[in-house]
Amino acid sequence: MQTRTLGNQKVGAIGLGLMTFDQTGTQPRQQLLDTVSAALDAGVTLFDTADAYGPGDEKGAGAQGENERLIASILDELGVRDRVVLATKGGHVRTDGGGWDTDSSATHLREAVDASLQRLGVEQIALWQHHRPDPKVPYDEVIGTLKEIADSGKVAHVGLSNADPQQIRDAHAVLGGALASVQNQFSPKFRSSKPEIEVCEELGLAFLPWSPLGGLSDAKELADKHPAFAEIAQERGVSAQQVALAWELAQSPVVIPIPGAKRPSSINDSAAAAEIELTADELTRLDAS
Repeated sequence: MQTRTLGNQKVGAIGLGLMTFDQTGTQPRQQLLDTVSAALDAGVTLFDTADAYGPGDEKGAGAQGENERLIASILDELGVRDRVVLATKGGHVRTDGGGWDTDSSATHLREAVDASLQRLGVEQIALWQHHRPDPKVPYDEVIGTLKEIADSGKVAHVGLSNADPQQIRDAHAVLGGALASVQNQFSPKFRSSKPEIEVCEELGLAFLPWSPLGGLSDAKELADKHPAFAEIAQERGVSAQQVALAWELAQSPVVIPIPGAKRPSSINDSAAAAEIELTADELTRLDAS
């Protein structure tokens, strides 16, 4: 697989989002082990989780940190830690009943880094990302805490998530080379993050689209709202999902999509998108779809 730059290292141009990984009856452990093995065999090296990911029990209890513990145990069982750039996030918290809230207080973010280090079983987190702006905490205060975390040596690089162009610029002005990436939503269905992609390209930051296949899972929505993705997929004999990821890669050399996958076939399909080179005419059609 072609590679792209994330901080001071190269990763596969397609990553793997782990939000939906959970060890339940519908996702037996062997299936998840096989999915991770297939990803690595396909050249996928960036794995993305967060401390708030996890289904928890039937009432949502225990969700905080569950996904981190699961992926750490899978990597250890396979003996492949040295092949993976493992990214996580902090600043989102799970509430009673499995809901979501934000906490970007300096105390919480410091504690979140330490907790992720412990759950992931690493001495340094390759990429630690601030998960989402917190309306209760001014963003300049958050940036100050991120600077403190970056200087601590507990993380190799810092990333932002769900940040706007000015927030990215403000963070870069303080963090400099410690800031490596921005993770925002971007897909055929959700395209309003184009300005953030442009800022990332200007500043030399990776842009990691989350939910990069939005708009393609429902056949009617695909046909009605994004027909060019289905048409070009049929013309090329590939999936619409592959066309979407190839279109995102073509937006800028800083883009590294992180589609989710729970089966080997899914990540193999996504990884193959890195080999698709869309024509100028195809890109025009997709941009308009």
